[in-house]
Amino acid sequence: MNTLLSFRYRLLLLLILPLNLGCSKGKTVPPAFNLTLEVQASNDGSGLVDFTAFAEGADRYYFNFGISTNEEAVRSTDGKASKRYPASGTYTVKVTAYNAKDASAVLSRDVQVVVKESDEGYRTPQSYPGMNLVWSDEFNATQLSNDWVFDIGNGTDGWGNNELQYYRRENVSLDGQYLAITAKKESYNGSSYTSSRIKTEGRKSFKYGRIDIRAKTPKGQGIWPALWMLGANFSTVSWPYSGEIDIMELVGGGPGKDNTVHGTIHFDNEGDYASFSKAYSLASGNFADQFHVFSLLWDENAITWLVDDKEFHKQDITHPSMSEFHEEFFLIFNVAVGGRWPGSPDASTAFPQRMLVDYVRVFQK
Repeated sequence: MNTLLSFRYRLLLLLILPLNLGCSKGKTVPPAFNLTLEVQASNDGSGLVDFTAFAEGADRYYFNFGISTNEEAVRSTDGKASKRYPASGTYTVKVTAYNAKDASAVLSRDVQVVVKESDEGYRTPQSYPGMNLVWSDEFNATQLSNDWVFDIGNGTDGWGNNELQYYRRENVSLDGQYLAITAKKESYNGSSYTSSRIKTEGRKSFKYGRIDIRAKTPKGQGIWPALWMLGANFSTVSWPYSGEIDIMELVGGGPGKDNTVHGTIHFDNEGDYASFSKAYSLASGNFADQFHVFSLLWDENAITWLVDDKEFHKQDITHPSMSEFHEEFFLIFNVAVGGRWPGSPDASTAFPQRMLVDYVRVFQK
């Protein structure tokens, strides 16, 4: 009799013990955790948002602010955190609360952020004597017009420059006032960064005239915004035989870089690659501080580059080897990340980075 009871008692212990171990290993969150998240967004257009999380028994919280898919979480012991967002949009914020036994609870919430962009900076007129406005985009809609198409992917050899980003449609946005191209640090299709590249290829192309582009650049090591053009025959003859005109390129990276832009042409010089380039630097501040107008004056004799109507580079194009520059060209706007020229981003590079474009206008005689 005693032997039988003893056997049953040992069997009961064996059945209970695995159940207890399973519950401990799973660290099941008790219902009493009751995680909540309060959001207070500033209404002054600064993009500042304050977060307050609370969970019963929690001793630490981790916030992901929805900037990118692989951003590093911010730790808080009192459940409070703040984030100043760089751009208007809807961000999915996630908070994770832990207690002393490492049990956790997770709560996500969409937050609408409004950031007021300063319109300070240089502006050019809407007309010039002896010239007609033949095409423009004021970007005062909420989506791109049919004059633009997208480049998608990471190209060949990082678009020929060992660039690190993957171009997506999703990184372009319009708020009724500006076009925004946003470079993000996030993993997508094998790339560590995403951005966008738009162009008028097959939709709009131009030969000669004046081109004005009012834009505010991004900044930082490894950030490479560009406003440029390729020959309309690019798809058939390839580069550099099509010719390339870089209206503005900025190779970010701190003092001497974020305040400097480059104007360049690339072409085939009777079988050899050739280019001419010159830089322009601001006396104070960076090109990210306010809007500037990057202009190109182009006729049968020369191409001239201007920043805020100040000429900084003029290139004669009458030589027979420069026949590329007497054909039609289409426009390209993009923000690249990394590449042979700028190098890769480093710990000093803040993400996301945006290029804003207020307008592009083309005038011809």
